[in-house]
Amino acid sequence: MRNLTVSVLLALCLTGSAFADNTAAVTPATTTPVTAPAATAGQPAQTPEQPAAPVSATEVPVQEISAAPADGNRGFAAELSVISMYQGADVIVKSVMIGLIIASVITWSIFFAKGADLIASRRRIRREAAAIKDARSLDEAAAIADKFGKKSVTRMLVLDAVNERIASEKSRDLSGIKDRVTFRQERIVAGVARHMGRGNGYLATIGAISPFVGLFGTVWGIMNSFIGIAHSQTTNLAVVAPGIAEALLATALGLVAAIPAVVIYNIFARMISAYRGDLGDTAAHTILWLGRDLDLADSKAG
Repeated sequence: MRNLTVSVLLALCLTGSAFADNTAAVTPATTTPVTAPAATAGQPAQTPEQPAAPVSATEVPVQEISAAPADGNRGFAAELSVISMYQGADVIVKSVMIGLIIASVITWSIFFAKGADLIASRRRIRREAAAIKDARSLDEAAAIADKFGKKSVTRMLVLDAVNERIASEKSRDLSGIKDRVTFRQERIVAGVARHMGRGNGYLATIGAISPFVGLFGTVWGIMNSFIGIAHSQTTNLAVVAPGIAEALLATALGLVAAIPAVVIYNIFARMISAYRGDLGDTAAHTILWLGRDLDLADSKAG
């Protein structure tokens, strides 16, 4: 009976030791030792062996993995500048960007050159119109306009009417003379306005197509980004973001080129329209002086 009891207790001790080993293997983070059942008298207590905890072996890689993206993100953010995105872009996207930059330079060149010309021309035509508005006849207006210089549009309008009157002095059809002078005045005004409108076509073209050119660069860049994702077989943001950022830079440059071009085009269109109106007023005064002179001459002849 005593031998049976000792055998049962020994079996219980061995079972407890095996259970303790299994528990320690399943939960390596737990360091609490599992005590064996109390031994009876004459039976030595058995202490289960505690295996080395693999916690440190698993924690170190986790810390390294979590720290690596943080350092990579800091470097990635530092590299996302306009110059770095341009340098990392595809050849097609670079060509689009260069073209849009050239278009923007053309826009601002036209703005400064043509803007100064329009402002000076409007001031000059208004100053000349104020100088001849008190003239009583076409000859008097021609004498005043002759002092404006050879490049004066006012002088051109007045002298053209004088030349037509001299060329038609033998004609008795006064209405025909007025019609011919009116036609010539309209042609001069249209020609000067067309000359002043040079460059607006470039602005209209740049404002119309620049967003689409930038969009083409964006589509091309995003397509290359998707191809890179497919090759790398990952959707990590560090892989996707650079290509998308480079692609969106093309659209941004397209808007930078298009918006000023459209605004400047509208400003110049209004200025040219106002300048043409001033020329039309001068031409109307010229026709008025001519008609008065012809009527007075006809009255004296009659």
